[in-house]
Amino acid sequence: MTMTLRKLAACAAFFAVFTAANTVAEAAAPVAQIQAALTKPAVMCGRFDQTKQLTGIKKPLLSNGRFCVAAGKGILWQTLQPFPSTLRITRNAIVQMQNGRVAMRLDAQQEPVVKMINNVLFSLLAGDLSQLDKLFELDGAIKNGNWNVALKAREPGLAKAIGDIRLEGAAFVNKVIMQEASGDHTEIVFSAIQTGDKAMTAEEGAMFD
Repeated sequence: MTMTLRKLAACAAFFAVFTAANTVAEAAAPVAQIQAALTKPAVMCGRFDQTKQLTGIKKPLLSNGRFCVAAGKGILWQTLQPFPSTLRITRNAIVQMQNGRVAMRLDAQQEPVVKMINNVLFSLLAGDLSQLDKLFELDGAIKNGNWNVALKAREPGLAKAIGDIRLEGAAFVNKVIMQEASGDHTEIVFSAIQTGDKAMTAEEGAMFD
């Protein structure tokens, strides 16, 4: 899997549980409580800071930027540092843009990995409990309004792409930790979260048109 798709997998994992409030109603009691605690906005944007530790390399790779998720439309994952780029994820395709131009396009119908990730992402956005149960084992705990959830992929292909995932949060997901099968470790922290129609700029909204 390319680094772009690994980054996409991390992004998909994050939004999978960002929207888990709509998908875990039939899970174990702690996870159902987490469902009730999560806020479920139609539009959500904020900042992300990502630290990726590659096996055999001492210095971690750092990146940051802005994300937006719009229910029924898709996701924007805009990296600002160290190099500007934007991933636009919709049901039919993943598009990477640089300097306002399309640098890469992966169609779900042509790329099995893209189709798998998109199916996971959009089934969770749609609240597809059967799809969630097929793909992940969930184990969660909640205390004083703070919670954590561990997701373990059932399918070997998904496990290889995403690995084991741990999430922490309160009203929103605040942190995602991914441990990949390769030994690589990724941690994503989310902050400055805004919700509602004004959370997304006009330029960001136009990227879905």
